[in-house]
Amino acid sequence: MCLAIPGKIISVEGDDPLTRTGRINFGGIVKEANLAYVPDARPGDYVIVHVGFAISKLDESEAARVFEYLDEMGELGELEDDTAGGAEDNAHEVH
Repeated sequence: MCLAIPGKIISVEGDDPLTRTGRINFGGIVKEANLAYVPDARPGDYVIVHVGFAISKLDESEAARVFEYLDEMGELGELEDDTAGGAEDNAHEVH
């Protein structure tokens, strides 16, 4: 099963709406994601990321609640595994 993961935008690069990217913090793990689907997203905003694309914005309390569920299910470890493999700057889907 593929999941969309919430994260906090810590920086944004690029002016082109289709190629604009953000560095997203997923509970301490930072990866890049394309922001084309959330053109109004700014640093400090929380977004849902799926297969390298931020697909929607959400509020901080909802993001925290989703992280709690993922932690309980043991799904956050796969983000860390991706980072250990040298992919710390690339967004990946979590299965």
